[in-house]
Amino acid sequence: MVMKGSVIGILSGIILGALLKWFEAVTSVKIYTLLLNVDFIPIVGNYIWPEWIEFIFHLIISIIIGIIFLVILNKIGNTVKNQFFVAFALTIPTIFLYFPLAALAIKDVPAPLNGFAFTLWTIGHLGYALSIPLVCWLLDKRTT
Repeated sequence: MVMKGSVIGILSGIILGALLKWFEAVTSVKIYTLLLNVDFIPIVGNYIWPEWIEFIFHLIISIIIGIIFLVILNKIGNTVKNQFFVAFALTIPTIFLYFPLAALAIKDVPAPLNGFAFTLWTIGHLGYALSIPLVCWLLDKRTT
């Protein structure tokens, strides 16, 4: 369960990162920068990390979400309906993390009340929520 949840988290996290990086490249709205930003976290924020290390921080959070996803499914039943429900239930709170992350950031990131940036963030995270059951299905299909 931990290995499968980790793979789900890594692949879904890469999808989210790629979406937000593409949004940032196309619009110049620093939404990917916001995703990776850790400058406000004590001790960790004291260092200038390379992008790949910041991305690993992001993937660690996504791995935790992937594992929690499977733990919950193990308790309530692994149906397609439950997969989508749990994926969205775990992802919706991360959408609203936009506001404190934007407010606490020291780096140049979108303002907390930037509606366009919040829309891009939301679209990216909804894509993330959809990718979790998709990756789960692909992994299940691969092993059957």
